[in-house]
Amino acid sequence: MTSFTDLKLDPKVLKAIDAAGYTTPTPIQLGAIPPALEGRDVLGIAQTGTGKTAGFTLPMITMLSKGRARARMPRSLVLAPTRELAAQVAENFDTYAKGSRLTKALLIGGVSFKEQDQLIDRGVDVLIATPGRLIDHFERGKLLLTGVQIMVVDEADRMLDMGFIPDIERIFEMTPFTRQTLFFSATMAPEIERITNKFLSNPERIEVARQNSTSEAIEQILIEHTPRRRDMAAKDKREILRAVIERDGSALRNAIIFCNRKTEVDVVAKSLRKHGYDAEPIHGDLDQSQRTRTLDGFRDGTLRFLVASDVAARGLDIPNVSHVFNFDVPSHAEDYVHRIGRTGRAGKTGIAYTLSTPSDAKYLEAIQHLVGTEIPRGESPWIAPAPKAERDQIEEDAPKRASSRSRSRKKDKPEAAAEPVQDAQDAQADVATTEASVAAPRDNRRDRDSRGEEDRGSRRGGRSRQDNGPKVVGLGDHVPGFIEMSFEERRAEG
Repeated sequence: MTSFTDLKLDPKVLKAIDAAGYTTPTPIQLGAIPPALEGRDVLGIAQTGTGKTAGFTLPMITMLSKGRARARMPRSLVLAPTRELAAQVAENFDTYAKGSRLTKALLIGGVSFKEQDQLIDRGVDVLIATPGRLIDHFERGKLLLTGVQIMVVDEADRMLDMGFIPDIERIFEMTPFTRQTLFFSATMAPEIERITNKFLSNPERIEVARQNSTSEAIEQILIEHTPRRRDMAAKDKREILRAVIERDGSALRNAIIFCNRKTEVDVVAKSLRKHGYDAEPIHGDLDQSQRTRTLDGFRDGTLRFLVASDVAARGLDIPNVSHVFNFDVPSHAEDYVHRIGRTGRAGKTGIAYTLSTPSDAKYLEAIQHLVGTEIPRGESPWIAPAPKAERDQIEEDAPKRASSRSRSRKKDKPEAAAEPVQDAQDAQADVATTEASVAAPRDNRRDRDSRGEEDRGSRRGGRSRQDNGPKVVGLGDHVPGFIEMSFEERRAEG
C-alpha cells in the first residue's frame, strides 16, 4: 500500500502530515499529487469528502518551498466558491505548512479591506480567495496576478451554480499563460468542460469515483409525507424532523439540516430551539463573524444541530457528522450528492434522511436518475393527529346549512322587496297630500286631511275613516287622521 512517504513530498510536509495523524493517501491524493509535483496541469474529479483539498495543498507547499514572495504579487492562487470553503483551505494550509516559512492571505467578504491590503503589501506565497473579493482588490489596484505560478480552482461545479464562471474566466486571463493549473470538481457539466479545454494544457485527468455517485458508507432514507393541507407541509415536516431526532436518540451525535431557502433555515432553527434543541442557522445573509462562530461551535461539539442553506453543502470538512437531513428536497440534483456527503467521511458511516412531499416528485425523480438508484423508503415516526369528530360533523353539515340559508333568503326576497315599493307609494301620496294642504285655505285643510287619510286607508287595508267609528274629541282642530280612529273599536276587532 502506498504511503505519503512514497509521493516525494517535502520532508517538512511529511512531518506535518504525520503530526496530523494521516498515513495513507486517498485515491484522489494518490492520483493528483505525483503529476502536480511534475508541474503538469491536473483535472481531478471526485465526490465530496475524498480529500481533494490536501490533494492540491500538499504539492503546492512542496513546490513553493523554494523562492520568495514579493509585495502585491502572490506566488500561488486558490479560488473557492464560498467564504467557508476558502477559510477551510486556509486551515489546511496552516496544518500542512508547519515548519515552513510560507505565508498566506485570505481574501473573503465580510472582512475589512484594510487588513487584507496590509497582508498583500507584505507579500504572500499563497493567496486564497473567493472570486468576487479577489476582483475587488484587483480593480482597486492593490493586487497583481502576474507572478502566479500555480493556480487552483476548487469546487468548480459549485462555481458554475453560483454564477462565478465569467469571473473565473476573467481571473484566468489575469494570470500568466505559463502558470500550472489544478482544477477540481465533483461533477463535470458541459460549461466546466469548456473551461478546462480552454485554460488547461494537456491535463492529467484523475477520476476516482463515478460522477455524481454517493458514498456506500452513507445510509440513505427517504421519508415521504402527504400533508393534511398544502399550507401545513412545512409544519408537518418540522414535526417529523423532531420525531426522527427523538427516535434515533444517542446515535444522533450531531446533524446538518439543509433547507432550500434562507428564510426556511431561520424558521427551522428557531423551531428546534423552541422545543429545547441546540440549533443555530448558517446562510449567506449572516455576518461572517457569526458564521465563523457557528461553524466553530459545530466542529468542536458545543453545537449539536447546524441548520444550513447550500452554502454549507460543498467542500466543508466537518468531521464526525453522524446525520444529515434534507428538510427540503434540493431543486438541483447535484446538491443532493454534496449535502449527504457531509456525513460518512474519513471511513466513518453516516445516515442521510430526506423529507419529501408530493410536490417534490420531479426533484426526487431527477436525484434518483442522477445517482442511478432508488432511495430506500423509511417509516415516519410521526403520525398526524386525527381531526376531532365534532369538526368532521361541522364540516359535513356546513354545506347543508349554507344551502338552506340560501334557499330561505331566495324565498323571502320577493316579500322583502315588496315593502319598500309600497312604502314609496305611501310616501309619494303623503307628499302630494301635504303639498295640497299647504296650498289650500286654512278652513278646508281638515276635510282634505280626512280625505287623504281615507285614501291611505283604502290603499292599506280597504278600510276608510267612516268604518272606524266616532272621532276622538278634545285634541283640537288639527288632529292627525290616525289618532281620530276609535281605539275601542280597534281593540274589539283585535
